[in-house]
Order: sequence, then structure tokens, then C-alpha cells
Amino acid sequence: MHKSMGASLYVPANHKHLLDVANGDKLPQARSLIFCTEDAVADRELSWALFNLSVVLEHMRTDVAAERFVRVRNPEVLARVLAMRGADKLTGFVIPKATRHNFESYYRLVRDTGHMLMPTLETAEVFSEREMEAFRDLLQSPGVRNRILALRIGGNDLLALLGLRRPRGMTIYRTPLGPVIAKLVTIFRPYGFALTAPVFEHLDVPELLDQEVQEDIAYGMVGKTAIHPSQIAPIEQHYKVRPQDLAAAQAILDENSPAVFKMHESMCEVATHLAWAERMVAQSRLFGAQQLDAPHWPAAL
Repeated sequence: MHKSMGASLYVPANHKHLLDVANGDKLPQARSLIFCTEDAVADRELSWALFNLSVVLEHMRTDVAAERFVRVRNPEVLARVLAMRGADKLTGFVIPKATRHNFESYYRLVRDTGHMLMPTLETAEVFSEREMEAFRDLLQSPGVRNRILALRIGGNDLLALLGLRRPRGMTIYRTPLGPVIAKLVTIFRPYGFALTAPVFEHLDVPELLDQEVQEDIAYGMVGKTAIHPSQIAPIEQHYKVRPQDLAAAQAILDENSPAVFKMHESMCEVATHLAWAERMVAQSRLFGAQQLDAPHWPAAL
């Protein structure tokens, strides 16, 4: 079952308050943090960023609820981070520009650790269905599959390959990436891989962010990358389960429910809606849901 992740906040590894963020003293609402050594850090600042990160890892507390990851720049940076004191406190790593051709150079470094991996799909190979299927087959290899927490979709990099930038007035799904994301969903999700949605880079159109997160969820995205703390709450409010959905999910999971029944003017079918129901209940535990005033019992069709 795909675990909902909500908002994952990118924080540059050279951020002056990185330790406070990592320890939950700043931004305690963040449930997923990604310390970035890649696009968010200029080449000339990489050495300082890695030094800053080493200090943070050494003093990072272990009693923090947030999952903490490092987006490495390349395999060499991954090796350097793994050698830092406190690297074992990290949940795992985000692999940039991951393909079937470079994945092994990252994976072999973490093979004997307990770290999870989130490869980012953001290269020209993403536009090739054959390449994505081959990458999926590689990720299903024994030992590899249980290390893949989710696949992240790098929207800005993919648009850049097309010579485009996200328009200010429409969601990502109305750009040429819409069909690409749909294809990634059909290639990866049936095989048990979770996907996270691209960043929304415009901070002054919150109503469009709302619309896009609703579309993310409709496409089965388990989370979305946030580029600013102000985006965390607006993203995660959409992961709160609607009371009607939670009631339907609980009815579907009730062993006494009929195989097919009508509820809230919709058909519920236990055999086909079971995975959805399990996900809704799990999601409600993570993000919450409003309580219904009175129980609504299913009616047989």
C-alpha cells in the first residue's frame, strides 16, 4: 500500500538555521525534510554546504518526528555524506536525475546501510516509455525494491528539457507534462511504486496550488515537494480525508458489508475498492479527518 507523505520541504544544505529545522525547533509542522546539496546550492558553495551538513548530522536529535533526507548531488557527495558522523540518523537519500544507467552507482553505496532511497525522475529518459519500464524492472530487483520509498517527479527539470517554464495560470497537468505524469502513474503504480508530485513554484497564487494538489491526489500522488514553509499547510489540508470518504472506506473494510453496496449515492465494491479504503484509513491517521455526527450504514444495491 502506498503511504501518503504529504508535503516534503526542500531546505538548502547551506541554510544558516539547518540544525534548528532538522531538530524541529523551527518548522515543527514539517513531517518530511529534504536537505539539498544539488540545485539549491551553487557550485562555489558546495564545500561550505557539506561542512554545514556534517555539523548538523552530528548534532541532529533522534527523537524528532520528521523524516529527514539528503538530496545528494552525485555519487561522490553521497559517499561523503555517508562518511559523516550521524549519517545513520537520516531516513535516506533523494537521488537526482536518476536513470537505469546511473542508479547502481548510488545504490551500491547504501546497499549495506538501512537508508531508503527516493530516485527523482527528471531526465530525457522520462519521455521514453521503454526507458521507464526498464528502470522499473531494475528497481524491482531483489534487495532494491524494499529500499525505494517513492519516486519523485522533477517537474521543472522536465519542463526545462522542453524549453518551457510552468505558466502562472494553469496547473502542471495542463502543460505537456500532464500526459507524461499520467504515463508514469500507469507504468509504476500498478507495480507498487509510489510517486510524488512536482513543486509548485509560484507563491502568490494559492488558489492554483489548491487546484493542483487536488489534481495530484486524483493522479495518485502520495505527496508533493514544497519549496517554502508556507506551502506545507495548504498542501497537507488536501490530504485530510473527507468524512464521506472515511465512512465509505470503513464500510468497505467492514467484514460484514455486502460485496457491493450503495453509500452516499456512490457504488462501493469491496473487491475493487479495498486498496483505496486501506489507504484512506491510513491517511486519516496521518493527516486527520473530520468526524461524522452520526454513522451512515451502507445500503445493499
